[in-house]
Amino acid sequence: MSDIIMSGTTLVCPHCGAINRIPPDRPAAAAKCGGCHAALFDAHPVAVDEAGFERHLRHDGVPVLLDVWAPWCGPCRAMAPAFERAAAALEPGVRLLKLNADEAPNVSARLGVQGIPAMFLFRAGTVVAQTTGARDAAAIVGWVRSNLPAGS
Repeated sequence: MSDIIMSGTTLVCPHCGAINRIPPDRPAAAAKCGGCHAALFDAHPVAVDEAGFERHLRHDGVPVLLDVWAPWCGPCRAMAPAFERAAAALEPGVRLLKLNADEAPNVSARLGVQGIPAMFLFRAGTVVAQTTGARDAAAIVGWVRSNLPAGS
């Protein structure tokens, strides 16, 4: 995805939760948090709880890809390295989040999760696509790109 993020885009720091406004003249991939000075993108999915998910959904100015998983789920564990590789390919144009279904029953219920792993792609806080089942990194990246308009 593109390293160009629209002027005034906000991003939640995956380390401290601070909300950051990204200047249009700086590459998003190199953006750092104004609070803790950590990188806002590091080519890894961000593990979130329910509150963290809601914060990213409300404040991230880029599309959000959510992986709903559980530690006891074999296909979820098998897909984890692929989701990690997908983060390297999709950031900074997409924020990748991982949410443990066992620790987030309210979000899982609200999204209607019936099987895991489940992926939800959000744009401006709204689900634009969802799928279930394990995928490899190329399939994850292809699915995201096919469900976002060019330039997202």
